[in-house]
Amino acid sequence: MDSRVLAGRIRLHALNMTSRGGSSHIGAALSIADILAVLYGGALNVDPVRPKHPNRDRFILSKGHAGAAVYAALAETGFFPVEKLQEHYQDGSDLSGHVSHKGIPGVELSTGSLGHGLSVGAGMAKAAKLRREKHRVVVLLSDGECDEGSNWEAILFSAHHELDNLMAIVDYNKIQSLAPVADTLALEPFADKWRSFGWHVVEIDGHDHDQLQACLSLVPEVRTKPTCIIAHTVKGRGVSFMENTVLWHYRTARGKELAAALRELEDAG
Repeated sequence: MDSRVLAGRIRLHALNMTSRGGSSHIGAALSIADILAVLYGGALNVDPVRPKHPNRDRFILSKGHAGAAVYAALAETGFFPVEKLQEHYQDGSDLSGHVSHKGIPGVELSTGSLGHGLSVGAGMAKAAKLRREKHRVVVLLSDGECDEGSNWEAILFSAHHELDNLMAIVDYNKIQSLAPVADTLALEPFADKWRSFGWHVVEIDGHDHDQLQACLSLVPEVRTKPTCIIAHTVKGRGVSFMENTVLWHYRTARGKELAAALRELEDAG
């Protein structure tokens, strides 16, 4: 499946899932749809038939609140039936609002409390090095969770141990839960900070599939250094009235808002 088509399907599923279950974080899910589409469209070495293959790449969604988008990507690429997405955020469902690995093939780690994903990913990458295993570990973070000190400890650790099998992708949409990132705890000069901690850093348009494909397939680009991809994105991407606004971090689309959002996504194709 073409990654652009897959991204469109992820957005539609995420919108319907969050509306049906009454959950939130649709803005965060829409901003990472293109990243996930390129990853699951071929950049990750994963196999839905053998989701626990020892040579698979490990992917961690550290920003677990955007789990609807990961569930959609997994369903569309054959890890479980697409029809199961209708259970998202329903009573008794294992498709929880924050992404969970329990009973879900293709999910490596349950996340939700921000600032943990990169630490676990660094541990996985270090373990792979010790075992002389060749798979990659890819961690997708939010920009807001880069406020967490645990991430910077993991960043130091990863560079010190030369974990070139580790890739961090930052969904840099510039908006966190209650305000713009710059007003909450400014990150800039963001790329320079990662570089000063010993990482190889690439900045890209996080919605440009050609740029994403070129970067996310690195295995790695620089030996002895972990890689950070700073993906500049738009929160709520694809729905005009959701884009670049704090409101749609927690708001649920229903009624006329849902209909308008679906129409925009369907028209985009």
